[in-house]
Amino acid sequence: MRAEIIAAGAELTSGQRVDTNSAWLATALSEIGIACAFHTTISDEMTDNVAALASACQRVDLILMTGGLGPTQDDITRDALAALSGSKLVLDQPSLVAICQLFAKRRNIETDPEIVVAALQEKFPDLVARNRIQAMFPAHAEVLTNRVGSAPGIWMKLGRAIVACLPGVPSEMKIMYSEQVLPRLEAMGLGQQVTHIRKINMFGRGESEIEADALDLTARGRIPEVGITAHDATISFRIFASGQTPEMADQIAKPTVDTIYDRFANLIVGENEEDVEHALFAELLCQNKTFACAESCTGGTIAHKLTRLAGVSQVFMGGVVSYANSAKQNLLGVPQELLERHGAVSSEVAAAMAAGARLRFGADIAISTTGVAGPGGGSAEKPVGLIWLGLATAEGVKTKSLQMGQEQPRTMIQERGAKQAMNWVRLHLKGIDPA
Repeated sequence: MRAEIIAAGAELTSGQRVDTNSAWLATALSEIGIACAFHTTISDEMTDNVAALASACQRVDLILMTGGLGPTQDDITRDALAALSGSKLVLDQPSLVAICQLFAKRRNIETDPEIVVAALQEKFPDLVARNRIQAMFPAHAEVLTNRVGSAPGIWMKLGRAIVACLPGVPSEMKIMYSEQVLPRLEAMGLGQQVTHIRKINMFGRGESEIEADALDLTARGRIPEVGITAHDATISFRIFASGQTPEMADQIAKPTVDTIYDRFANLIVGENEEDVEHALFAELLCQNKTFACAESCTGGTIAHKLTRLAGVSQVFMGGVVSYANSAKQNLLGVPQELLERHGAVSSEVAAAMAAGARLRFGADIAISTTGVAGPGGGSAEKPVGLIWLGLATAEGVKTKSLQMGQEQPRTMIQERGAKQAMNWVRLHLKGIDPA
């Protein structure tokens, strides 16, 4: 079975809001072995809604649609379904009662379900009139109960496809999918397979370099399927394995996972949402080492990433954002003479910053960053994107430079510079020194 997810709303097509529903639904479908072939985002125009549904009906077996079920004039999902199916909209009295009960509860009005519609209509006639449309459904459609909101969902056959329309509010959508849609799919004999996605993250080499060493893994048609993606210089392998049970899916994935760990051992920083900071934390814990940082151009990014991790106080002593030269002098003990002779962005100053941070925090190891994050301030000798790192241990201090690229945005230079710095510490602790 192939599926399509349609997200409706001008706030999505205009870029005012990000569509998170489609990603969540695609993941949920993949977990039961249903492949999502298309993601479509449409505005609140009737012609666009009808065209999108008509196109989806011709190419997939299952359509999940979010949004457009509210009481306002731009909520037209039910109208589009009625137009495309040639059906009239008919009132579902139980849905109207449920909607009125919800409004009565929110207003602390106690009334019998049998008279709640009439009671509310007497007190709030405009409210009932506006929300009555949410209880209207195309003839022959099934109602998907919404136990946490006012908008019921819709389940119906449309051409070759089954259509499930869910609210656009993420919390309501997730509950309706789990309680109303998933059981119906399972009752139809769908979702007989389980698909597990194992995500393994790497840092330290480019996407094309890593894929060049993994062409046998990412080949089309391979089982299990392996995809490769990049985000903020972290490269991820995603292994898609399907089986009749979670255990079977894991067994199918295991040889591929083992190959990735063997082949890319020193690059791997974690799985799922784990990144460089998680790997550094784990390595510091493993070796019972403490860490400190002195940041200039990265503006506290290293400290921020680490302090988001629970329990990191066991190994992270603290950090200094020494942006001004005076801060480098007063907080880290960087000699004024070094700053005057070499400039803040230099190997010498990076070394002094790292040594100063290690000494002041009493840490086993310290890292420093000083550079030109841009967009201005660069020169021929020190262009935008140049970062010097210093790494201080009991054995001494070493430095290395990074060139992040003059065309990169300031925030990207800071983000990637921080990750490069943490990764250098991680590798050093593992006895691997690429500097």
